[in-house]
Amino acid sequence: MLIAGLAATAATSLLFEPGTAAAQADEPLLGELLVARLRDAMLGLGQASAVPPSAMLTRDFSRALADFDACRYASLAVRLPCLIRAGHALIGSTGEAQDYGLLAKSYLLATRMLVKMNEHQLGLIAADRARQLAETGGDALSVAESARQLAVLARKAGRHQVALSIAMTAADHADLRSAGRAGAALRGLLVQSASYTLARRGDRDGMRELTDEAAAIAKELGDATLLRDHGGGFSSLTVQLHKISAENHAGDPLAALAAARTISLKALPSVERRSRALGDIAVTYDRLGRRSDCVRTLLAAERCAPEEIHARPATKSLISNLLVSGPTSTDLRGLAERSGVVG
Repeated sequence: MLIAGLAATAATSLLFEPGTAAAQADEPLLGELLVARLRDAMLGLGQASAVPPSAMLTRDFSRALADFDACRYASLAVRLPCLIRAGHALIGSTGEAQDYGLLAKSYLLATRMLVKMNEHQLGLIAADRARQLAETGGDALSVAESARQLAVLARKAGRHQVALSIAMTAADHADLRSAGRAGAALRGLLVQSASYTLARRGDRDGMRELTDEAAAIAKELGDATLLRDHGGGFSSLTVQLHKISAENHAGDPLAALAAARTISLKALPSVERRSRALGDIAVTYDRLGRRSDCVRTLLAAERCAPEEIHARPATKSLISNLLVSGPTSTDLRGLAERSGVVG
């Protein structure tokens, strides 16, 4: 696995510079490239980074987060591994609490990308490093966010009770309860995560009870979207967005579609959130047997965030299933070709 990862990095490193025609042509391989470069950075392989000023690293993290939010994965494949290398160089030089916190956030961003790419083992390493760094830096919010990511990864491994315990224990932690509005918002995200775990376990009533709890937290916090760098934010709108996927996995795609109809895509806080909403709606249509609506929604998602749609394994799997489960169309075959999916 390691040798294959290193080979992939060497074979593709010349193909992807942000904004080039090659990057656009090879978007289906962006996920593999990003994973390979993150793996190398986490293992300390490749060119060592010079020690950067803390302010420069803060700026670079903001740019990496902007790349993630905009689904600019060719750019992120360059920026995020460099950020991790530079963060390690910085804490090795200064040992400042704020620098540990910044590297923790970089690892959390890496975890979110690794979850997207179904790289769960590497994601567990990244999330656990984020937790350790956040604890060293005394960053209670990042400690809680790392717990949320660990809960996500436990759920994806089928360990539902572990995932539920991680999320709810973190939500009830005293440090989070004393962290003001941001702490309340992160508690809402953790409750949402627990709700989604219950959905995966088939507990529809439990899922809806916890979703209502998250909605109540969001209502109390008002209209603003909080924690934009923690999973895309938390608000009443993002709770509603969560319902689409949760209702789907709890076995009620009609309820998922009803939730989708209440959402204004333009009001969602980022391109990444809009693309994910469209992806969840496409899954809903697929479960309802509405193939043409599913393909139409996938095409809308592609127009919104082409690199996300072309690179993400979950979307590729849906496209592949559509190719073999019924009649195809020119639109579907074109989408499959652009996504590197062979029917």
